[in-house]
Amino acid sequence: MSARALSFGAIAEAYERFRPGYPDELFDLVMTYAGRPVRTALEIGAGTGKATRLFAGHGVMVTATDPDAAMLAELSKTVPANVTPVRTVFEDLRPSEPYGLVYAAAALHWTRQDGRWSRVAALLEPEGVFASCGGPVQLADPALEESVHAARAPFLESDEFPSPDGTGPDEEMQWPGTELQRSQLFRDVQQVVIERRLTMCSADYLGYLSTVSAYLQLPQSTRQQAYDAITRVLPETVEVAADITVHLARRRPE
Repeated sequence: MSARALSFGAIAEAYERFRPGYPDELFDLVMTYAGRPVRTALEIGAGTGKATRLFAGHGVMVTATDPDAAMLAELSKTVPANVTPVRTVFEDLRPSEPYGLVYAAAALHWTRQDGRWSRVAALLEPEGVFASCGGPVQLADPALEESVHAARAPFLESDEFPSPDGTGPDEEMQWPGTELQRSQLFRDVQQVVIERRLTMCSADYLGYLSTVSAYLQLPQSTRQQAYDAITRVLPETVEVAADITVHLARRRPE
């Protein structure tokens, strides 16, 4: 696993504080797609438990996996008793009892492409559901977004994570739906966008940026210079677009 993937533990508390959580609409969407009760789930890259709390809060027994001990320590502060935290990378998971749901929230891109879907399928019951969700938090005002890009440019060209399979941002089907469509292990691939607008103070927006891996890879002094430059162009409060793109698929029966 890359250093970028393992950079979050140092800012686990900030991650929990500044990253948006997930709405009940996401749970309802996954359960409607499943079309039957889901009792057990495995979460890939649970982090501090943002999505864990959503599914566990609705009664699902969740095995929450993450490779970072600090992230799991933060998760363990807030999750209910029906959550089992497990420190491991996805590639080291060994199937035991299959799950009704395997899901990843803003984490699937950290897994290795080689063997990804055979591993997911091996963890699922026949006709079990896979779900992936995520999306960037971007300033809703295009002019302000451009100003932030210009302020950041001397220190960081882009804070986005490129599509793992090279799918362009204008393509109708986005990753990982593209890979799921090509896989012979899954069917009924769907892509749904949950639109979301949030208002936050500029300090909280900077707090969010402090949890983005592209910034975490910068030397500390350079990182602070980027934050200072961005701060100078931000108003007191900002509106952000935090749309959640959800991909759903069903494991084919053997």
